[in-house]
Amino acid sequence: MARSVTMADVASLLTPYLDRPVIDRSGLRGAFDVDLEAIEIKPKGPFGPSYRPSDTKESLFNAIVSQLGLSLEKATAPIEILVVEHAEKPVEAQGAQAAWRDPSPHQVRFIDVEPSVRLEVLDWGGSGPPLVLLACYISAHTYDEIAPKLTNQFHVYGITRRGIGASDKPATGYAVQQSANDAIEVLNALNVQKSILVGHSCAGQILTMVAARHSDRLLGLVYLDGATDPTMTAADVGSPTPDPTTLPSTIKPRSAPDHTSFEALRVSQRRDRGWAFTEAELRQQFATNPDGSLGESLLSPTIRRAITVDARVKPDYSHIRVPVLAIYQKDPPFEQVRANFLIRNEQELAALRQEHAATRALYVRWQRDLLAAVPTARIVELEGASLYMFLSNEADVIREVRTFASTLQP
Repeated sequence: MARSVTMADVASLLTPYLDRPVIDRSGLRGAFDVDLEAIEIKPKGPFGPSYRPSDTKESLFNAIVSQLGLSLEKATAPIEILVVEHAEKPVEAQGAQAAWRDPSPHQVRFIDVEPSVRLEVLDWGGSGPPLVLLACYISAHTYDEIAPKLTNQFHVYGITRRGIGASDKPATGYAVQQSANDAIEVLNALNVQKSILVGHSCAGQILTMVAARHSDRLLGLVYLDGATDPTMTAADVGSPTPDPTTLPSTIKPRSAPDHTSFEALRVSQRRDRGWAFTEAELRQQFATNPDGSLGESLLSPTIRRAITVDARVKPDYSHIRVPVLAIYQKDPPFEQVRANFLIRNEQELAALRQEHAATRALYVRWQRDLLAAVPTARIVELEGASLYMFLSNEADVIREVRTFASTLQP
């Protein structure tokens, strides 16, 4: 499942499964939630670079048609060919590429959570109670910019979960319970008796599980758009999403990301989104070509599915016995949203309004479910924030975490 992605994003996600680039020619604009069920991807090796559909389940090609109403078509087109008789990389560029260092002031260590599984742990140091940062299917390096700004109040750690980045990538162990066990093993190795756990997106499931089984190890929980229910759809709350083909186009479609270098990609992300992943995080996500450009994705689609789809569980907040801060993204008012679209008729206007209402209905339901089980939970909504709110709204997140921590009992 992928949330709030463009069709260009979907094309990029499909590319690793095939032997050729996938280009979006659907003409669809806007952001969509995409979920393909009952398909199986069979790699050459444990998590090899080449993938083929399974013979026992619906193929990827058929799933695109039957579940999304789209199609994948093979096509050829003339291209310009530039013949280079000789090329040589400048010595300075080679040295600069080899000399890149993560500028974030953390120590890196690896901790055994099972006999054959080690996890990468980042330690930014600091004074105060331990604050432990967890992510969904990205690494702890995604917190490289915000973490140092919290060290004057907390001792800040980040854990890269199994299967991601520099952590080991076993074939099994991606269920939420095992992820919670991994977190506890890391805390044991760090000799951290009690901590504030911070979880982004699907890492929120880990927080809920740790709280249910190890509440004595917690000072509090901070969900960053993570107190959600991945098993619930907008239709389940009586507000189904519209047919994507009826949505209007955006006034400013997102341009293709620039993969010529990591900094170029960050520049294009800031231009299109207003924020960018840290360079260290991007280097965990992509291989580096000899010329410094970005290579293939380093995230195994099999592992991503294991984390985001196969491990989905309905959250049970009833066992939480510690204070909770839940920060959510929130869409701007509809009239502000519609100003970003080229609306040609009443049908498109109605579809956009329906999508806006469906998203809001889900968030209202998720917050209500949390408060029903934890009435003292503090709910904060950041209007206009992205899913990666610690990047798009860093100052807001820091402020709320500091305020929340000041209310905790040691």
